[in-house]
Amino acid sequence: MNIVINPTFQSFQSFVESVPQSFGYEGRTIYKGRNEIKVFQVNGIEVNVKKYRKPIFLNRIVYSFFRKTKASKAYYNAIKVVDLGFETPEAIAYIEEKSAGLLSYSYFISLQCPYPKEIRELYWGPLDGNETLFADFARYTAALHDKGIYHLDYSPGNVLVGEKDGKFLFSLVDINRMKFIPVSLELGCQNFERMFENDAVYTLIATEYAKARGLDVPLCVKSIHKYKDLFLAKKARKKRIKKFFHLAK
Repeated sequence: MNIVINPTFQSFQSFVESVPQSFGYEGRTIYKGRNEIKVFQVNGIEVNVKKYRKPIFLNRIVYSFFRKTKASKAYYNAIKVVDLGFETPEAIAYIEEKSAGLLSYSYFISLQCPYPKEIRELYWGPLDGNETLFADFARYTAALHDKGIYHLDYSPGNVLVGEKDGKFLFSLVDINRMKFIPVSLELGCQNFERMFENDAVYTLIATEYAKARGLDVPLCVKSIHKYKDLFLAKKARKKRIKKFFHLAK
């Protein structure tokens, strides 16, 4: 077993070391799908533990010898995002369990974000009454991109929203899939493709995003709608194919 603990959180060492044994019967589950996320109370502090499912056999080999694990990438990406001045739950540790020399389960451990909602709650809008939030989100994303932070799974459930002194605050989660690269206008506009399905919302976001980055506003508006439409068309095709095969059974 490989355990890496952030030096800032050495006081959590005993908890971290207990996670593989205690995860199955302690903690409060807040998500369970392919992976499972639980929240634990550690010395009065809420701690988030994400357990990644065991990869298929081929990927067990890949993650054991050729590629960083998802838990490892989440840990180091979190540290870098915070170093660049943005919010994500602070990384406490990661754990990699092995069986017969190959990766089995892995865990990413972080502080629990206190922000109460996901931006998913505004997936359909409306724009009216939420203009400030959407504008702040556009400027926030522009700042991420200006710093070269490109979340490859930039989706409605992976941006948490809080508010302080009349200003909206955002925190990134599920950040194991992330690149640190120069972000062009096209790449930046494409990054929004999964966020919403409201045209008026996208127009406002594109306008504020372009202004914040000093980009061409009409071109950003055109690009952001193009990528949204392409994504929704792809999503609809997948749904039709899935329905076809379901009916064909």
